[in-house]
Amino acid sequence: MKSIKTFAAVIALSAISFGSFAQSVTATASTLDSAEAKIAAQAEQAGASYRIIEANTNNGVHMTAELIK
Repeated sequence: MKSIKTFAAVIALSAISFGSFAQSVTATASTLDSAEAKIAAQAEQAGASYRIIEANTNNGVHMTAELIK
């Protein structure tokens, strides 16, 4: 009986941790500021904060960020 309760607790905690994984979003624009503004708008719409993990300035800007809830 104790092992069943332990197993159930592990399953419940696993489900919670899967729900808290960060989501990646991207934006493209002509400047770093405008790309970050697009990322910020996506984060605000999702009700999350963000962390920029990549930005590439090759004939424009491509930016990737993680949304953190």
